[in-house]
Amino acid sequence: MQDKNESGGVELVSVRTMEIVVALILIGIGTTVMADSIRVGADWIDPDGPAAGYFPFYIGLLLSGASAVTLIRAIFGKRADSEPFVETNAFKQVLLVLIPLSVYVGAVMLIGIYVASFVYIGAFMRYFGKYGWLKTAIVSFSVVIILFMMFEVWFLVPLPKGPVEDFFGY
Repeated sequence: MQDKNESGGVELVSVRTMEIVVALILIGIGTTVMADSIRVGADWIDPDGPAAGYFPFYIGLLLSGASAVTLIRAIFGKRADSEPFVETNAFKQVLLVLIPLSVYVGAVMLIGIYVASFVYIGAFMRYFGKYGWLKTAIVSFSVVIILFMMFEVWFLVPLPKGPVEDFFGY
């Protein structure tokens, strides 16, 4: 078992490990972009100019090259591997936001963005802000009404709706 540090958390992963993982992921993305750019044409066509994949190819090349440099520095650099990237206490706080956010995104598709936003805002106000029920309900409802008016009425941009909006004819 790893020792606890002065903040009371246990190191979950080091900075060096995360640099290697992220560099490998970005090299994969850059390589995919380059391969697809070659598929659609990444050359210069005279007299028309660049083909559709010309600029994306070089963006992918730049991304892969920079990531390869990061990967080499992470593997062969002199950084001590003991520098923590994240510890258990901080990771728990991230999960306290990430898990409800993931549920919210899924709920948007099932019950619509307005009802899901009302519940999401209200839950965060109650749990993290420790606000009372009345203030939570007023703020959550007000934000949802303002968003509805702004997007649906003024900008005429339809957002995902659920059964509640169907009930009211939207």
